[in-house]
Amino acid sequence: MRGIRVFGVMGPLTFLVIGSLCAPSLAQQKPIRVGFPIILSGGGALFGQPALTGAQMLVKEVNDKGGVLGRTLELVTRDSKGTPEEATRVARELVLKEGADFLVGGLTSAEGIAISAVAKEQKVIYIAAIPKTTTMTEPGKLHPYVFRAAANSFTEGRSGAVFMAKLPVTKIYTIGPDYEYGQVVTKAFMEWLKKLKPEAQIVGQGWPKLGEQDYTPFITTALAAKPEAVFSTLWGGHFVTFAKQAKPYGFFEKVKLVTAGEGGSPETAMALKDDLPLGIISNSYDVFYSHPVPAHRDYVERLKKFTNQEFANSWASTGYIAMQFLVEAIRKAGSTDTEKVIKALEGLTIDSPIGKQTMRAKDHQATRGQFWGTTAKVPEYPFPIMSPVQYIPADDLMD
Repeated sequence: MRGIRVFGVMGPLTFLVIGSLCAPSLAQQKPIRVGFPIILSGGGALFGQPALTGAQMLVKEVNDKGGVLGRTLELVTRDSKGTPEEATRVARELVLKEGADFLVGGLTSAEGIAISAVAKEQKVIYIAAIPKTTTMTEPGKLHPYVFRAAANSFTEGRSGAVFMAKLPVTKIYTIGPDYEYGQVVTKAFMEWLKKLKPEAQIVGQGWPKLGEQDYTPFITTALAAKPEAVFSTLWGGHFVTFAKQAKPYGFFEKVKLVTAGEGGSPETAMALKDDLPLGIISNSYDVFYSHPVPAHRDYVERLKKFTNQEFANSWASTGYIAMQFLVEAIRKAGSTDTEKVIKALEGLTIDSPIGKQTMRAKDHQATRGQFWGTTAKVPEYPFPIMSPVQYIPADDLMD
């Protein structure tokens, strides 16, 4: 792609520099460096790579229009590998060795907490593009340098409860990865479901480790509990593995499934194809086939052109919108000074590809909702989509 230079050797220390070949007047200015730690290997790469692509696209679009405050943006990335230890290491490296002015990115909740700690330690703004854990922004844990452009674990779990409550079921089993994200989203789901449907019962829970390769014991244990429905928080390649292993057991015919973790995203659908269960209720950060605002259609076409892909992915929107918040805050502040950009971010409203998004001042949380729907096979696409699909705003689900 034009405007991208690769420095160094391939591997964990590889980084991408975007847009430094712009107009001569911009090249003379010191660039604004943005560190972007994200999972680019393992099961999480199914979502991490598209998120990076979205950030790259936003950077190119900004630089093509003259940059920010007369300066180009440079995106410096590292593979966080899905562990808080590696996320901590690369976040520090990005700030201390690469001179990153800001941090954006992260994927798992554990990574988000780790990067947030580095941001506080180094007094550098961190905008979480994907990590949903409310731990980062809850009272007592929130600090001035952390912001979240993503949905959070409360809104995701509560959305799942809204859809589960509509089903004619009362006996429910939960299954999710045994770490911060899975635990908090499941807890939010159960508490909201009890509020909406007091007669609902949790008949059992399965907690596979993050990155589990054999879900068979969890599948058979869940079926043995004889639930009417299952709520899942497995995501990315982990959900892909689970779905393939559950199919021979007739799992999806025996129980209704409501799954968070973006099991209905185009990335998951394209990875599973005919193995994606039909009739499950799930979510996605974005879908190319539904347009909540007129500008979304143009964004989808630009993304397809940027990636040279027939079908636009959904996770690009996470990187794109997080970077959009940062750019608009710098413009509003008229400076890259950390304290000024913090003030500009608080209460900032942007026109994102999916509509207006506001970064709440009280908890540094964006009003980010998600698309939800039921998976179905349609003749237009070679993989299932969510149909019908609707965008569920976060406003009524946030504290």
